[in-house]
Amino acid sequence: MKPVLPFFAFAALFALLGAPAHAQEVKAGDLVITQAWSRATPGGAKIAGGYLTIENKGSVPDRLISGSGEFAGKVEIHEMAMNNGVMTMRALDKGLPIESGKTVKLAPGGYHLMLMDLKTPLKQGEKVPLTLEFEKAGKVTLSLDVQGVGAQAPAGGQSGHDHSGMKK
Repeated sequence: MKPVLPFFAFAALFALLGAPAHAQEVKAGDLVITQAWSRATPGGAKIAGGYLTIENKGSVPDRLISGSGEFAGKVEIHEMAMNNGVMTMRALDKGLPIESGKTVKLAPGGYHLMLMDLKTPLKQGEKVPLTLEFEKAGKVTLSLDVQGVGAQAPAGGQSGHDHSGMKK
């Protein structure tokens, strides 16, 4: 009888290598940041969006006040909303509040990071380093997982349209 161990070892290795990568979880004080991602950009594009989820597990509110990255000249916090049937987008000059015990999702169609003056195109499969600054938790560095051009959610994440962070 032939040993089956090599077959099972190969199958286990294949399963591990073929499994989708899960986005990192980053902690900053009482904040937990997950599902940080962006979309690939075509050559010549100068802007992109950055998306992530921020959970405040503490008893004190915090505020996302800025972002920066070597790959972009500027990172701003924006909000997209519908006003009288017209979609509007504006920078949140005072930052984005993260209430205690709440989760804020930055996603397409709602709150998001505007990554402006891109120095090179974002390519699918890349991990792009980004630093976020919070009023209380301070600076935290994480990576945006670059998804395909039309992605609506991070790989392995929920698809569909979740506008829980969007004001109506």
